[in-house]
Amino acid sequence: MKINIIEIEEEGIDIDFSETLHEPGVIDSVGDVVAHLHLDRQLNEVFVSGDIKGEIRLHCSRCLTPFQRYIELDINLTYLPIEEINKMETYEIKDDESNISYYRGEQLDITEIVQEQLILSIPMKPLCDEECKGLCPVCGANLNIQKCTCKKEEVDPRLSILKRLLERKE
Repeated sequence: MKINIIEIEEEGIDIDFSETLHEPGVIDSVGDVVAHLHLDRQLNEVFVSGDIKGEIRLHCSRCLTPFQRYIELDINLTYLPIEEINKMETYEIKDDESNISYYRGEQLDITEIVQEQLILSIPMKPLCDEECKGLCPVCGANLNIQKCTCKKEEVDPRLSILKRLLERKE
């Protein structure tokens, strides 16, 4: 869903967004993601505020099991024309600019905004459960489902020399 920036009136516009997001390897929603957004414009600056709700599919970073997580976000963003940043040779984002983004051309893509905000809300290492035991490093068994009988006393081959030194000392 694209919005022409010039068409954003003085009082702003309200947008109700409902769409299934499926970008392989990036984000996959379970059903529709729903967003209620308000857009305001002052000259070339566009202010986007509202909330986003939806359920997305993730993979646990410990046990690799797929799971679903419900995400609910409040957003408050400012969009500036990309031409402003192109004028500078180098640009460093400051802490107080984390809610600033840039648009190219005359349109804002609402689907892209919603998708970007959902992606930013995903933890770096999503877990199916805080108590997830992960996979056995030897046999690969999911330790949440079964116990394995693997010996876990194996020493990293790079440290085996140190182990031999300790054995000599005894």
